[in-house]
Amino acid sequence: MELIWHGHSTWHVSVEGTELLIDPFFDNPKTDLEPSDIDSPDYVLLTHGHADHIAHVGEFSEAAVVATPEVAGYVEAEYGIEETIGFNIGGTIQCGDAYVTMHRADHTNGLDTDYSASGGMPAGYLVSTEAPSSDDTGTSFYHAGDTGLMSEMRDVIGEYLKPTAAALPVGDHFTMGPWQAAIATEWLGVDHVFPMHYDSFPPIEIDTEEFVSEVEETGSSAEVHVLEGDESFTL
Repeated sequence: MELIWHGHSTWHVSVEGTELLIDPFFDNPKTDLEPSDIDSPDYVLLTHGHADHIAHVGEFSEAAVVATPEVAGYVEAEYGIEETIGFNIGGTIQCGDAYVTMHRADHTNGLDTDYSASGGMPAGYLVSTEAPSSDDTGTSFYHAGDTGLMSEMRDVIGEYLKPTAAALPVGDHFTMGPWQAAIATEWLGVDHVFPMHYDSFPPIEIDTEEFVSEVEETGSSAEVHVLEGDESFTL
């Protein structure tokens, strides 16, 4: 499984022959790329309906968009997306060679042009090489979406879904900050953790070394990878 971080919460995940793009938002200072520079993925996964997560979904109209039914219906109507897959919290779907499991995130979910409309429950995704099961096989990447610290990370995701790696928001203000994200790292029991959702605008500018030191303080054995924008990592 190959991971590429394009800044903010935008990740490109490759699972064998399947390409997935999560939360396409290229108006951030960590990437030098435009949406047109990205080869069209097979699937675009949207965690929720805020503008800094769905901004460029319309640039990938050839992909199938995966989201809650509310967000899927919204991007069909507003962005002209022809193929969507709506599913919900706790469900797993097969996307080509990948398995995608949706889990809740603790956040809000007003749709980007009309904050009186709800996109349903905000989400995070586990992208896996195998379907989740008690056998605990395969490699999985947990994209937490925009979230605060929540006990499900310890009691459900870490305990039963057992992700190999996690991308966690660390920018504070709108999501967890470094300290709570470090606690999440320990609870999840991952081997690798990547900070995301920081430095994109002034309220979420941080020193990522604070996150690194907080993870060390928890006693977690996770390796922290502070990626440069558009940098790749192979699990």
